[in-house]
Amino acid sequence: MADRKRKPIVAVVGRPNVGKSTLFNALAGEKIAIVKDTPGITRDRIYADITWLDMNFTLIDTGGIEPESKDIILSQMREQAQIAMDTADVIIFLVDVKQGLVDADSKVADMLRRSQKPVVLVVNKVDSFEKYMADTYEFYNLGIGDPIPISAANRLGIGDMLDVVTSHFDKEAMDAEEDERPRIAIVGKPNVGKSSLINKLLGENRLIVSDIAGTTRDAVDTEVIHNGKEYVFIDTAGLRRKNKIKEDLEHYMIIRTVSAVERADVVVLVIDASEGVTEQDAKIAGIAHERGKGMIIAVNKWDSIEKDDKTIYKFTRKVQDTLSFMQYAEIIFISALTGQRLPKLFETIDAVIDNCSLRVGTGVLNEIMTEAVAMQQPPSDKGKRLRLYYITQAAVKPPTFVIFVNDKELMHFSYTRYIENQIRNAFGFKGTPLKFIIRERKDNQ
Repeated sequence: MADRKRKPIVAVVGRPNVGKSTLFNALAGEKIAIVKDTPGITRDRIYADITWLDMNFTLIDTGGIEPESKDIILSQMREQAQIAMDTADVIIFLVDVKQGLVDADSKVADMLRRSQKPVVLVVNKVDSFEKYMADTYEFYNLGIGDPIPISAANRLGIGDMLDVVTSHFDKEAMDAEEDERPRIAIVGKPNVGKSSLINKLLGENRLIVSDIAGTTRDAVDTEVIHNGKEYVFIDTAGLRRKNKIKEDLEHYMIIRTVSAVERADVVVLVIDASEGVTEQDAKIAGIAHERGKGMIIAVNKWDSIEKDDKTIYKFTRKVQDTLSFMQYAEIIFISALTGQRLPKLFETIDAVIDNCSLRVGTGVLNEIMTEAVAMQQPPSDKGKRLRLYYITQAAVKPPTFVIFVNDKELMHFSYTRYIENQIRNAFGFKGTPLKFIIRERKDNQ
């Protein structure tokens, strides 16, 4: 597992209308504006993957604020700052040169200053450095370091800002030889039994809960030893937010899920058997799918369900219908309360990790592809037919395949899915997504 490096997380905090989404789009490029075609995946742009020079990080938007009254803005900004302090490695505090220094900015700056996290103060809407430079200096009064002038809309100063942001990354942690232990994120909505599951795993394995350095205050990494093998469970159960509005809680949960999934090899989505699979579950599953992580769906509280001989079959069908974009997920029926089938959970985790790292020889892959093409003719358009020349596996975690074709436009999603199904029929790949990259190669090359 040593090729997994932890991507730093950068969170943006700021009042309404200071240009957070403009900055988000400027950094994420056009990519982020294209809504993924995966059904059930969250439509709000909460996070994006950014590359600057040779560094990759995840940018998180801590949430929009409805500008109602100054009090509400301040309380919601504090909430945002708290989310950022809980989950991020570096915080961008965005202010607006045209609105100037506002009371809410000072109060949030106090909070951020106490957090001990690196904070980069960014002054937006500086469309002309000559004209607004003096106004930028006013923000020194916040006491959180040098203000960096940018114009997100005109993409001015962005490089300087990213240099400062990335200078705070812990290079040693990023480059450190990752320990080889499998990391499993336990995710899901509040109250589905995530904590009970971890406690049961711990109780049965009697291991001290250890706080591993570098984890956020309330996401504790827990070591569990099962059959002599060590596992690290990343718990997102610390979601005790007082009197929070439902939307806030959901937003917070998704951000917490992103930061947990980012560090995991396998994601276990815990769902409540009595509730069935919900739209919120689909959002959480979508994060793991987009991130290319191994996936297990643990249906908890299975002991409390009335069953006949078709119950498991019907429930499985329902889960697969709602999570149609991840038919590959392993589904396991458990009870955190009684410990029912928990040994099976470890077996499934081991199998999924093996599948995420599975490599298939090029010769075998090309045989499968040739046979697939013979069985189902590739699509054609205006008399031109798709030709598939060659397939090879380029990476693992998730297994990634490159297919060379004569015309990328002709390689429809449905035909890629067909090829994927043939590969899965041959090798299983249960529990792991497969990624396909389509490359064009002209006939005469």
